[in-house]
Amino acid sequence: MTLFDEPPDADTAALSGPLYRVRMVVAYDGGPFRGFAAQPNVKTVAGVMAEATRKVLGHPVTFTCAGRTDAGVHAWGQVVHFDTTRSGDDFDATGLRRSLNKLLHPHIVVRSVDVAPESFDARHSAVGRRYRYTVLNRDVPDPFMGRYVWHIEDALDLPSMKLACDPLFGEHDFSAFCRRPPDGGSTVRRVTNAEWIDTGDGFLRFEIAANAFCHQMVRSIVGTLVEVGSGRKRAGDIAGIIRSGDRQQAGQLAPPQGLSLWQVLY
Repeated sequence: MTLFDEPPDADTAALSGPLYRVRMVVAYDGGPFRGFAAQPNVKTVAGVMAEATRKVLGHPVTFTCAGRTDAGVHAWGQVVHFDTTRSGDDFDATGLRRSLNKLLHPHIVVRSVDVAPESFDARHSAVGRRYRYTVLNRDVPDPFMGRYVWHIEDALDLPSMKLACDPLFGEHDFSAFCRRPPDGGSTVRRVTNAEWIDTGDGFLRFEIAANAFCHQMVRSIVGTLVEVGSGRKRAGDIAGIIRSGDRQQAGQLAPPQGLSLWQVLY
């Protein structure tokens, strides 16, 4: 079992009779939680969702997610699945969504619920993920957005940051931007998009898509690109950092509150 594997689904094993595999798209404010994955005696997204779902369905469930987010990281398009017993001819997806949202708001919202094929796996069936990171680059902070942006007062060189995205495209070993897997797993990933977008009023949005991401990969890339924007690194340094495979060559880790898991592709 690796850091990103799900624990054995003991709750599902205890269920008897035919099962529904339920798929949900979930959005959440990660600020109040210690990450997504359930942990004993710690408030996590999965832990709170599992308790609410147990109350609605009347039996324990175990969630498998498309990507485990760290403490403070948000999501708009997190995808999860779990199994539940068939109690009738039809599954009331709308009723479950409404009941869960009454219990989970305001920090967690179930955007959609449907019955998936038995072969569907929120993590292993995914072919791509898209993350979004937001930087507020101006001298005046925003009190309404402080929980969701990295505020940087000094002006950043956006053209250089855009240029620095080019070496990220394609399949590379991203060891320089990842926390090493404890089991020595692969850190090779294929990036299909990486770009900075100026949305106005000092808000800079970084979009990145890949087949999968290593632990802390996006935050490390953002931190490095911000160092390019501040003049501490050059755009031309990024290719060498990737080739080095050395985490010490990359920049600081961007804070978690600016990051959101935006979309999962299947």
